Amino acid sequence: MEKIYNDKANVTILMVAEKPSLASSISKILAKGGKINTRKGKSPMCPVHEFKGTFRNKTALFKFTSVVGHVFGLKFPAEYNNWHATDPKELFHANTIKEEATPKANIRSHLKKESKGIDYLILWLDCDREGENICFEVISCVKQQMKSTNDSSRILRAKFSAISAADISRAMANLGKPNKLESLAVDARQILDLKVGVAFTRFQTNFFQGKYGSLDSRLISYGPCQIPTLYFCVERHDQISTFIPENYWCLDIIIEKKYKDKYVKIKLDWARGKIFNNDIVRFYQELMEKYNSHITITDYKAKSQSLTKPIALNTIELLKSASQLLGYSPHKTMQVAERLYIQGYISYPRTESTKYPDHFNFKQALQEYKYHSIYGDYVSNLLTEGIKNPRAGHDAGDHPPITPQKVADPNTLGTESWRIYDFVCKRFIATLSPNAKFLVIKGKVSIENESFSFSNKTIVSPGFLEITGTKIEASKDLPDIDVIGPDKWSIGSVAIRNGTTSPPSYLTESELIARMEKEGIGTDASIAVHINNICERNYAQVVGNSRCLEPTQVGIALIHGYYRIDPEMVFPTVRSSVEKYLNLIAKGEADYDEVVNHTLKIFEEKYNYVEKKIDRMDKLFEAQFSRIEDTIGKFRTKCGICKRYMEFLNLKPSRLFCKNCDEIYMLPQNCNIKQYSGNICPLDNFELLLGSYGSKTKSFTICPYCFNYPQIEDMKVNSTCNQCTHPTCKYSLTYNLIGPCLECESGQIVFDFNSKPIWRCACNSCNFLLFLPEGAHKIVVLKKNPCENCTFRKFKIDFNVKNNPLKGEETEYVGCINCDDFLQGLCRTGYSKRRYTGNNKRGRRGGKRRGGKRRGGKRR
Repeated sequence: MEKIYNDKANVTILMVAEKPSLASSISKILAKGGKINTRKGKSPMCPVHEFKGTFRNKTALFKFTSVVGHVFGLKFPAEYNNWHATDPKELFHANTIKEEATPKANIRSHLKKESKGIDYLILWLDCDREGENICFEVISCVKQQMKSTNDSSRILRAKFSAISAADISRAMANLGKPNKLESLAVDARQILDLKVGVAFTRFQTNFFQGKYGSLDSRLISYGPCQIPTLYFCVERHDQISTFIPENYWCLDIIIEKKYKDKYVKIKLDWARGKIFNNDIVRFYQELMEKYNSHITITDYKAKSQSLTKPIALNTIELLKSASQLLGYSPHKTMQVAERLYIQGYISYPRTESTKYPDHFNFKQALQEYKYHSIYGDYVSNLLTEGIKNPRAGHDAGDHPPITPQKVADPNTLGTESWRIYDFVCKRFIATLSPNAKFLVIKGKVSIENESFSFSNKTIVSPGFLEITGTKIEASKDLPDIDVIGPDKWSIGSVAIRNGTTSPPSYLTESELIARMEKEGIGTDASIAVHINNICERNYAQVVGNSRCLEPTQVGIALIHGYYRIDPEMVFPTVRSSVEKYLNLIAKGEADYDEVVNHTLKIFEEKYNYVEKKIDRMDKLFEAQFSRIEDTIGKFRTKCGICKRYMEFLNLKPSRLFCKNCDEIYMLPQNCNIKQYSGNICPLDNFELLLGSYGSKTKSFTICPYCFNYPQIEDMKVNSTCNQCTHPTCKYSLTYNLIGPCLECESGQIVFDFNSKPIWRCACNSCNFLLFLPEGAHKIVVLKKNPCENCTFRKFKIDFNVKNNPLKGEETEYVGCINCDDFLQGLCRTGYSKRRYTGNNKRGRRGGKRRGGKRRGGKRR
């Protein structure tokens, strides 16, 4: 769209949000129905929304754009990237650098261009510590481009908790300053996690990965939060594995009394409970069976009891409940909740607070749901009978509790989003509902000096349980003792019930989250990430409908190994103390440099000790995993260094082992790999391998050495031949390149000359596939004379006579798959099964061919 020129505005204001969708939503609110022109910026991901308004009594041009999360990422300089050349302990003292976190997004250049000559910068980043840190990343890109480069009063911070008109307007009217101390706390955490995590990860990966063939982990990572999280799971595993079941016996007695020609009965609970000696229980059984006197019920009373309604919803409770009630992982829950927040359906989902703001208008919020198809009847009754005050919660000073912001129904949202939204709505309504009320009846009985009791609970008023749908296990009806009378009861039956004690179950996600919160591991913003990490790194796996976390052999060996060396490495105390230090930085009560240096010194000393005592952990690994030289390979392929055969280990992770060189070469994971005998890499003389994700899908060649140690400057680690820029190798990208991917922004379409008879091309970055004409006898990529219209390389296709789509006796055709109508009619698109199944449609840019005008091919 056209650009709004700043010809009449007194001031120009740049506003920056954390995500493009947030910039769009907030712009619509602030523009108040006025015209918004949206144009492309220097970043392909972050458009700029321009509109006019007033700011501090001056006409203003507002430019609203965004970043895509963190602008910069912390890393080590290039000289520390070689794992073999760098001693991991050097990393504790190594310099770090900040580079663009998403180079393809071009955020730094985008912000510099948009901020040129602006009067004000207003930051609309998420209102948490990470958001504060991103604020200062944005400021570092923008400040020197502003009119007043040294006037910090023109850099403002908006604090908001929901994408609603009221909240955004309130934030705009109460602009403050970004919090440098909270940003420093994030900087400290980043540098500690990087140096400690990478040093330990490199050391233990290098030590163990080359020794054990059945070790089911490509990277044996260490994280200061990850390891204590895993420890909680292994601790429960140890309790289960060391549990010794015991037989027990109980006494079940039923007393009875004849009333109006029939017997009424009450089942009693024995005060002794479970007895682990059968002879003792039999003794009491015989004693009770001989008892023939009347029994009198004592301490009989009925008492009202309440079940307190839930407290306002914060992040921890959302994660626990979603796992327990909906079966959603914490990681998935946060993804869905953030999507609902961005769409304006719920308030900000990252909060520790359980106390509603004093200005919260509960009645107005409930009025929105008065006619809702699901909640309407309940809400109407609640409004009529009167809203109950919510429980007194905790104000953490960050964001209000999670509440619904906009009405929705199952037809408005997808299944996943609706289930989270539905839970948030019901929880909010429940906090304003009355408590559930019960009538509890209790009584006691004494027989031969043995104490027994009975109880019964019945619902008098369901209260909040009606909206939450919580089921309460119903008790059996008791006879009315007041009517029947407490005396002259007799024993009706005496029975022994036996059983066996059982171990506790594995920790559920909900229990793990509660334990992490209690021990101070992670924050409301990071707990989901830590749990997801131990699963992704094959340290634990989620099992069963109750979503229990069962540690794997690798996870168990790692925790037990660290426990043997230094128990503090797995206990939550060390990380918990680090979190406390970070909180002190955020409050201005501790110095950034002192905290970082002190913590690094502690972990460096622990690293040195672990390095000396690693044999203690190694003994555990040796007992669990087979040594790599004892692992039998599926096939053999030649090493380019010693010219002897290497073994392919078809285990997780997939890799090659050269026994002669004592060297491990990692390979692509989760794909089929087979020999490609006789085909040699011209750079290192290693025999190539052929990888694929199944029949009729993406395949590629792999040089084992180049995959691990790239030989060409612009190649990255883990690059396959279709990403190699060798100028003459027939397997390289240079040799088989067709053109830019039609689906993604970064990949290249590469011809797969091994795909005959189902000829196809594949993107070397995403899972896009382009199937070439069926029935072709031979297809060749023409290296010279690319398409004049779009620069794609042309194909020369030799069709079989029986399946020849050409007219007459011609069998050869030369054309461009991007511009040629004839070839497009013979081609189809799809997706590799690596991620998802294709639908034979073009991607985002499939409908528009480069160059605009279509051009036909040339028959021969």
